[in-house]
Amino acid sequence: MLIQPVQVGSSRGKKIIADLVNRFQAPDRSCRDTVAEILATVREKGDQALVDYGRRFDAPDLRLDQLKVTEEEFGAAYDLVDKAFLATLRKAEERIRVFHEREMEDSWMMTRDDGAIIGRLVRPVDSAGLYVPGGQGGSTPLVSSVLMNGIPAGIGGVKNRLMLTPPDREGGVSPHLLVAAREIGVEQVYKAGSAWGIGALAYGTETIIPVDVIVGPGNQFVTEAKRQVSGMVRIDMIAGPSEVLIVADGTAHANHVAADMLAQAEHDPQALAILITTDADLAEAVVTELSRQLAQLSRKEIAEQSLRDRGVILVASDLEGGVDLANQIAIEHLELMINDPWAQVPHIRHAGAIFLGSHTPEAAGDYLAGPNHVLPTMGTARFASALGVETFLKKSSIISYSAAGLEQDADHIRRLARLEGLTGHAASVTERLKG
Repeated sequence: MLIQPVQVGSSRGKKIIADLVNRFQAPDRSCRDTVAEILATVREKGDQALVDYGRRFDAPDLRLDQLKVTEEEFGAAYDLVDKAFLATLRKAEERIRVFHEREMEDSWMMTRDDGAIIGRLVRPVDSAGLYVPGGQGGSTPLVSSVLMNGIPAGIGGVKNRLMLTPPDREGGVSPHLLVAAREIGVEQVYKAGSAWGIGALAYGTETIIPVDVIVGPGNQFVTEAKRQVSGMVRIDMIAGPSEVLIVADGTAHANHVAADMLAQAEHDPQALAILITTDADLAEAVVTELSRQLAQLSRKEIAEQSLRDRGVILVASDLEGGVDLANQIAIEHLELMINDPWAQVPHIRHAGAIFLGSHTPEAAGDYLAGPNHVLPTMGTARFASALGVETFLKKSSIISYSAAGLEQDADHIRRLARLEGLTGHAASVTERLKG
C-alpha cells in the first residue's frame, strides 16, 4: 500500500500532524561553501567566470560571444515552435496579465487641516533578474516560470528585465523559452545557470547589469546562492518542495483526488501530497486510485517515492476539524473538494492558493488560471504571499510640513526625542521655530 490512511485522533495521527505543522526546514547548507566560492569568482572574474562554469557544467564549447541570446536566435526560435504552442502561450499570457494588472498599487497622499502632507510614493525597481532552470537539459522547458515571473515585473514597470537560463550542451536555449520571453517583452536573455547565474544577476558582469530583484526557482545551488545574495538584492522567497493538501468529503471523486496528489508527487521525491477527508471509504478508494494511476505517469518512480516517503491520508471526524488542520499546516496549494467549498472560504486563514470544487485541478493554477504559481511553502503561508506585482515595487514615504503644522506638533516631537536622549532631534525642531 502506497499510503496507509490514519485517523486524526490516533497517536500516529497526532504525530503525523505535529510533523506536518513543524515541517519547515532551513535550506540545505551542504553546498554553502561551494556556492560562496562560485559567487566570489563571478564577482572577481565576471563574464569569464560564467563561460568557465558554463563549459564545465553545461555547454563544453560555450564562448564569450555566446553569453547573450542574439536576435538571430530569437528569430529562429519562432520557426521552431508550432502554432498550437503559440496559441496556448498567448492565452496563458493574457490570463496572467489580466489577473496581475489588478494588483498594481497606486501612490497616494493626504493633507491634514494644518497643511501638512503625508503619503506614499510607489515606484518600480530599476531592474529584475528572472532565473529559469534548464529543465533536464532543455528537454522540459519551464515556460510557465517565464510567464509567472516576467509578467508581474513588466506590469510593475520594471525597465530592465533580464532572463538567465542554462544553455544546453550545444550552447543553445529552448526555443519555447525564447519565444515566451519575447512574447512578454523580455529582450535580454543570457546563457548562465546555477549559482554563477545568480551571482551575475546580483553583482553584474561586463555583459550583464546588476539587478535589484532576483526571482525564479532552482536547485539547491540556486537556492543557496539566492540566500547568500539576499539583503543586497531582494529575492522572491526561499522555497521548499512543492506541496498540496486536499480537504475532501464524501462527495469528492476518488480519481480526482488521487490525480491531484500524483500531480504534486511527480515534481520531486520530497514533494508533499496530503489528503484530509471526513469519509473513510473515500480514503480507501483514493489509495486504490493512486496505485492505478501511478502506472500511467512518465515520472512514475519519482511520484512513487514521494508518496511512499511523504504522502499522508488523514481521516477527520468532521469538516470543521479538517479545515482547522489545514489552517495549522498552512499549505502551498489547498484544494477544497467538498459539497460547498465557498462556504469554507471565510474559514481559511493560511494557504498559498485555494482551489475550490471538483473541477479545479491545481494544474490550472500552475499554467492558465491567472494567479501566480510562485507560492509560499513549508508552512510559510502563515505570513507570506504569492509572488506578484508588489514583489517588483518599493514604497517611499512622503512628508511635507507647513509652518503651522510643525508648530502644532513641535512639543510632541521634542518630548519623544528627549525621552530617547536625542537632544539633536529636539533641537532640529526648535531651530525651525525660531524662524
